[in-house]
Amino acid sequence: MSVDEFQALEQKVLRAVEIVKREREARAAAEAEVASLREQLAAQAGEAASEVEAAESRAHAVQREKEAAESQVEALNQEREAIRLRVEKMLEQMDELV
Repeated sequence: MSVDEFQALEQKVLRAVEIVKREREARAAAEAEVASLREQLAAQAGEAASEVEAAESRAHAVQREKEAAESQVEALNQEREAIRLRVEKMLEQMDELV
């Protein structure tokens, strides 16, 4: 093998080493980006879960308020009916007096 052939082979090996080195760097950068994106995705999923929990909590609070309001309306309706009956009874008593 001549010196020129050896130098040409050496240049090819050096270029191959550089290509492998760049590919390894690119792969490391890609893996770091994937890890970062996974962390971001996990954080967003956690935030979404928190938002869902908060929405469910608000929905339960609204449901409790609705039930309390319905209960209060029912109590007021019963009270109104009791007053109506008392007024009717008083009117009947007044009619008997007249």
